[in-house]
Amino acid sequence: MVKQFGNVNLIAAIAVIGGGLFGFDISSMSAIIATQPYKCFFNQQGLNAAGQCIGPKADVQGGITASMAGGSWLAALCSGYLSDRLGRKIAIQTGAVIWVIGCIIVCASQNIAMLIVGRIINGFCVGICSAQVPVYISEIAPPSKRGKLVGAQQWAITWGIMIMFYISYGCSFITGTGAFRAPWALQMIPAILLFFGMIFLPESPRWLASKDRWEETRAVLALTHGHGDPDSPFVLHEFNAIKEWIRIESEAKNASYLELFRPRMLNRTIIGIFMQIWSQLTGMNVIALGYRMYYITYVFQMAGLSGNNLLVSSSIQYVINVVMTVPGLLLVDRVGRRPLLLIGAAFMALWLFANAGILGAYGTYPGPGGVGGNTPEASTEVTGAASKAVIACSYLFVASYAPTWGPVSWIYPSEIFPNRVRGKATALATSSNWAFNFALGYFVPPAFINIRWHTYIVFGVFCVAMWLHVFFCFPETAGKPLEEVTAMFEDPNGIRYIGTPAWKTRASTSATSRLERGEDLEKKLSEEEKPETHEVAPKQTV
Repeated sequence: MVKQFGNVNLIAAIAVIGGGLFGFDISSMSAIIATQPYKCFFNQQGLNAAGQCIGPKADVQGGITASMAGGSWLAALCSGYLSDRLGRKIAIQTGAVIWVIGCIIVCASQNIAMLIVGRIINGFCVGICSAQVPVYISEIAPPSKRGKLVGAQQWAITWGIMIMFYISYGCSFITGTGAFRAPWALQMIPAILLFFGMIFLPESPRWLASKDRWEETRAVLALTHGHGDPDSPFVLHEFNAIKEWIRIESEAKNASYLELFRPRMLNRTIIGIFMQIWSQLTGMNVIALGYRMYYITYVFQMAGLSGNNLLVSSSIQYVINVVMTVPGLLLVDRVGRRPLLLIGAAFMALWLFANAGILGAYGTYPGPGGVGGNTPEASTEVTGAASKAVIACSYLFVASYAPTWGPVSWIYPSEIFPNRVRGKATALATSSNWAFNFALGYFVPPAFINIRWHTYIVFGVFCVAMWLHVFFCFPETAGKPLEEVTAMFEDPNGIRYIGTPAWKTRASTSATSRLERGEDLEKKLSEEEKPETHEVAPKQTV
């Protein structure tokens, strides 16, 4: 039998490579779409006055960009069935195999249609991994570390973006199609590492419990939370809490997507879906495109940058994204999810409205060809101090998004649903992310052409709306075991629970969290838990 590792930090580090795949795809496009080898090979618009290739049409480039998100939407929606049936590990490994297949097709693309097909297949992998990696980590992580471990998926995305951007930038000096084929081929490496790395990780204990594989459940809990000791008080507490909720959930019918829209689940379903929708409507696809950053070059072209200065200035955003995600990971379990979401939404709205004001007041229209004559999406030009202000606001926007909505948008949906529907519910929430990701991929280039700087106002209003939604409807989940989070929304009999208003909830220092940290271990095990434990595993003693 293959040796399995139980260090939760190592488990998260391997699993979030799935997020890194998403990041690799992002910057492999953003650094390439502005290069002449790419524009000439997929050219649809002839040459500009300087004799340079203009590249694909705006709507076609939008389709190329959005094709991955389209595949991700479909795969995320289906990943719940795959994950519930085969397990979290197998689902993630399946995504890794699909990624390699997609990369081969993308790398060998001979035309736009083949490129789109390959990116759709890549999207299948991203959809599966983006939905099920947070579920896997949330089900295996202790309550006090769950936020930063699940949020590490966003950090992996930012690392993937930055690493692949510089790889693509280096390859851009290659003559001919190797300038874009080489980075697209290199994307396969992290997927191979993910597939083989997952072999050495345990399955989710809560998924094992849902399949009545109790001995394996106990073994995984001992491996990950008890340093190999099945009699650890925290292991016993977690085991009995899981068993009790599995017993309650087993009395209900088999979970389906339809159940998520019944009164018992509807509130959580709306919250989970909008958590992901709002993460797209933050405006990151417009001002900095932190999730996708495909069109960041357009923003800086408006500020008068070109050539290597354009790419290097764009890459600074990626460095900021990586560095500023770290404070969010350090704070998300201490201060909670709500404060980060509220602060992030407020500051992002500020920078969006600021950029709209700068471009509206000081920008000029450069004509149908946009800045430089061959980029119609760069439809507003600013110079001097105004151009520096646009760049500064873009950097500040990334610095506001990275520690807040970036990681928390992956954490929150994986926490708020009960065990038996968590895979499907998180898949549904993530699919909404990709649906809006797809729509915005199509929307951004034409928006820059048609409504120009007003695009920033649209997303600024969205940020105000999401602040209000979070304040009134999103309860705090930090520090609470998953079973305790479930109890926030319903009582053990499945009746919808209406308790403390969302704005009065706080990060938890519950008995389970104290137990996990080793405080008063024997006192935290109630007499009710001891017989239950002996019944399940007669050899254990407390």
